[in-house]
Amino acid sequence: MRFAELHLDHVRRAFGDTVALRDVDLTIKGGEFVALLGPSGCGKSTALNCLAGLLPLTGGRITLDGRRIDDLPPEKRGFGMVFQNYALFPHMSVRRNIAFGLSMRRLAKAEIARRVDEAVRLVQLEEHQHRFPAQLSGGQQQRVAIARAIVLEPPLVLMDEPLSNLDASLRLEMRTEIRRLHQSLGLTTVYVTHDQEEALALADRLVVLRLGEVQQVGSPEEVYAHPVNRHVAAFMGYRNIIPVSVTSQDGERATVHTGDGVRLAGVKREILGTQAVAAVRPEDFVVGGSGENVLEAVVEIVEYHGREQAVEARLRDGTRLHVRTGSRLAPGDTITVEVPVDRVLVFS
Repeated sequence: MRFAELHLDHVRRAFGDTVALRDVDLTIKGGEFVALLGPSGCGKSTALNCLAGLLPLTGGRITLDGRRIDDLPPEKRGFGMVFQNYALFPHMSVRRNIAFGLSMRRLAKAEIARRVDEAVRLVQLEEHQHRFPAQLSGGQQQRVAIARAIVLEPPLVLMDEPLSNLDASLRLEMRTEIRRLHQSLGLTTVYVTHDQEEALALADRLVVLRLGEVQQVGSPEEVYAHPVNRHVAAFMGYRNIIPVSVTSQDGERATVHTGDGVRLAGVKREILGTQAVAAVRPEDFVVGGSGENVLEAVVEIVEYHGREQAVEARLRDGTRLHVRTGSRLAPGDTITVEVPVDRVLVFS
């Protein structure tokens, strides 16, 4: 069942004096893949549980094509749910686990069998369909959980960090599988994760949360390249958040100075006062480069990452600098790094 629009209207959820969601406004279009992204405690799982009906709202409302649903119990909403811990029935085979929701809806046996056959085929578990969860790997168990959600042909599939218990290679494999199923079945998916790489790879739109508030909503490209504030920037991979003093501003350009007096030019992203921060991704520094923005630092820690090294260095004023480079460096090396002006974002 497809819908046109799911809307969260000033949704609020509090636990006593602690506000977990604060006036969340969000519209999800039918067929979209939306990722709720943010650090632990930002409210993303709370938002998902409110959508599922597992938590009542403290304020606001949720509507599906204009019809209010936040007062409906979970089973009346008909959404599919994929949990972090799979939540499979250990005494049931793969087929019976997948069929469970259909049996609860009292569908005809032939229809249940047809749908389960299709779901098993989609998640590529034909050879394992008569096994029990304890006989399956983590990735196979997650496939069963996904099949159990999609077999209901739900208007919305909710996924709560479904890949966090898998090892790195399985996560990549299942990530591709989830995107393939979303596209081939025309699903509408809301996906909770704290992994920005996962969110960028999967989602049509990202919703970045912090302390229960929406910080930014946009396409992966928009949020990655144009974070609206320092918190979004830090979460989207701008590991270098350098305290600076603002020297001058000219349109979108700002000139700043670091604590040891080094001049930097960058792109102004907010209204600035006299103090600001310059945000730079580690991979945007060029070791040994010469240009408008050059910093000198001493290498302290080097991590080998195959073709690249992850380097932690320190500026003269003590500020840590994170750099990714193909150059071979060692602790104690003094390096100069250059960063293009358009790769330096200046926030208040």
